[in-house]
Order: sequence, then structure tokens, then C-alpha cells
Amino acid sequence: MSLFARLMYGALVWKERQRAQLAHQRKETGSSAAHIVTGKRGETLAYWYLRRAGYTMVGRNRPSQWGGGELDLIGWEGPVLAFIEVKARHSPEVAPAEDAVTHKQRRRIVKAAEAYLRKLPVRPQSYRFDVINVFWDQQAGCQVRLVKDAFRG
Repeated sequence: MSLFARLMYGALVWKERQRAQLAHQRKETGSSAAHIVTGKRGETLAYWYLRRAGYTMVGRNRPSQWGGGELDLIGWEGPVLAFIEVKARHSPEVAPAEDAVTHKQRRRIVKAAEAYLRKLPVRPQSYRFDVINVFWDQQAGCQVRLVKDAFRG
């Protein structure tokens, strides 16, 4: 686990704490623009969380060549290539991350991963599909829950 990744993750958690305090003061209402911002912030926190956990990240917001969305994060955990779907939430009461990925989304992710794997010069021995849930809790702060091998391709 690199010192740089730990520092970056710590800085992002601090920044999220500041944003949460401002949001609480302003009593923000939800909108689609706020939803997109939450998603981007969640992806950034997930990226640095995984780096801190020892993943070697090789892709971020990788678009699918057939127009079916994108792969949120791609990283190696040792010899295993992980395709990681990020779910950012405002609270832990929302459905668990692995349940929030619908069957249609799973098909899209698998298709995009297969296209990515076809472009590699050497296909990895092992790969899996992970889901990471990022949410902000007023009392506990930033919470991240990683579900490894959340579904099959």
C-alpha cells in the first residue's frame, strides 16, 4: 500500500467531510446534476480506496466501443483483473451495491469487459466483476464497501 495512495484517499475523505457540512448547511435538494456530481465523486473515492488497498488501476471510465456505456474502473489485484462497477449513494439505507446492479447493467458490463479483454495482447488467467458502494454517513464519515466477485460474466 503506497503512502501516496493513503494520502490521496485521506485528502478526499477530508474534502467529502467539508462538502457534507456545506450541503447540510445549505439543505440542498436532489437534482440530476447533483446525481452526476455524486457519481463522479464516488468514482474518485473508489479509485483511491482501491489504490490504497493495493490494486494496480489500469482503466477509469473506459467507454465501450459498441456504445453500451462504460467500465467505471479496471484494476489488477495481484494476478486477477477486476472490472469494478461503482455505486455512489447519499445514505446506506439504499439497496446494497451488489443488488443495485440490475441484470441489464450486468450484461452491459460483461459485454464491455469482453470487448476490453479482446484488445489485450495476452488474456489474463483470471478476471472478475466487483461492485463498490461509496456513501457518506453524517456520523461515521465516508463509508466504502467492496464486494469482490459480485456477479459472474
